[in-house]
Amino acid sequence: MRLTTLAAAVALAITGLSTDTALAQNAGASEQEIAELRAQVAALMARIDDLEARDEAQTGINLDTAEALKAQAMTQPKVETKGGLKVTSADNAFSFSAGGRIHFDGYAWDRDIAATTGTTEFRRARLTLGGTAWGWEYKMEQDFAAGSNLDGLRDLYIAKQFGPGKLTIGHFKPYRSMEELTSSNEILVMERPFASATGLFSGRQFQQGVGYQVQGLNYSLGATAFNLRGAASSRTEGMGFAGRGTWAPIMNGDRILHVGGWISHENANAGSGNLAASANYAGRRGPSQTIATTTGASGDTVDAYGLELAGQYGPLFFQSEYVTSTFAQPIGADQDVETFYVQGSWMLNGGVKTYKPGTGVFGSPKVGEDGLWELTARYDHIENNDLVNREATSMILGVNYYINPNLRLMFNYTQGENEVTGDETGQYAIRTQFNF
Repeated sequence: MRLTTLAAAVALAITGLSTDTALAQNAGASEQEIAELRAQVAALMARIDDLEARDEAQTGINLDTAEALKAQAMTQPKVETKGGLKVTSADNAFSFSAGGRIHFDGYAWDRDIAATTGTTEFRRARLTLGGTAWGWEYKMEQDFAAGSNLDGLRDLYIAKQFGPGKLTIGHFKPYRSMEELTSSNEILVMERPFASATGLFSGRQFQQGVGYQVQGLNYSLGATAFNLRGAASSRTEGMGFAGRGTWAPIMNGDRILHVGGWISHENANAGSGNLAASANYAGRRGPSQTIATTTGASGDTVDAYGLELAGQYGPLFFQSEYVTSTFAQPIGADQDVETFYVQGSWMLNGGVKTYKPGTGVFGSPKVGEDGLWELTARYDHIENNDLVNREATSMILGVNYYINPNLRLMFNYTQGENEVTGDETGQYAIRTQFNF
């Protein structure tokens, strides 16, 4: 300690003082002066002893304080605010986080045959709660823009790691379609393509069931079994199954190659709603065309098989899916529906998208202080091969401006074409998107 070192130095000084005292006596110094000098040294030594005692006492207090702070930390929850709000219990047995998203859209039209109305709307207004409890994950998400109570319910599930994969139970998306499983905060253009619940699985986005997914460094494999009802729909005995596998043979920095495949089987039964494929070919709130329908009362099935190909090369990105499906008919031949899309983007000032191999989807780029600009495009097509001219096409051009990691502006121009009616309506759409 510093005081002990000081005491040693004083001792050396005293040794020197003894020599100096002898010299002083030889020089004729008085006995009184020598006595006073010795008294001063003795007082100094007493002071040093007192300071050493205090230093040792303070050290003990510091150690006790450190132990007390450590004990307090073990009993106090941990609060994190980076990127959102998260609270974790002192024993890490429980955690809670809060988040949400606001997507505010505006639409205007190049009108043709179909009637359209320019308007604004909250496309999404979600509040998300999640966390862990005794090793189980949970998530609860309500979309107030989609309706109240069960109408707006999105994810509502519990999940836990069992063996090599994760078991999920509740209300969530079946493992099918790369674009469907991409978060709405991270999709390339404002609406998903026809090879998703926006078209082929119209109205069948979140289902009640159970899923199991295995994730690796460059692959994912998942399967779900589900009831043919969303949270707000009527009870039904219809059942479905979906499975998806992905693999990224190239993962080298900003060079990514993704391949994947998936299947979906839906079997209607008592109480099932109709299983339909439809196309909003000129964008949301625009005209819609039904492509195929399997009635729930028929008890028939809808089967779909999809292939995925996506990749990234620096600022360039592309993604595509091809799906062939069969809509069984109670009378007459079954109807085959094909759909595919090709979409891509170019980051103008250095950004690159993130790839999530555990779920096999691409996410938003990391955004710096200067923001990011992205040019986007998509060609989307869906067709019923067994009904004459039952097809629709969309072509989309757009631009995204990432202001910061939580705020994005989007602009899309969609040129739609409906072969059934000959309609070629176009849409201008803009979105302000904020998520936290």
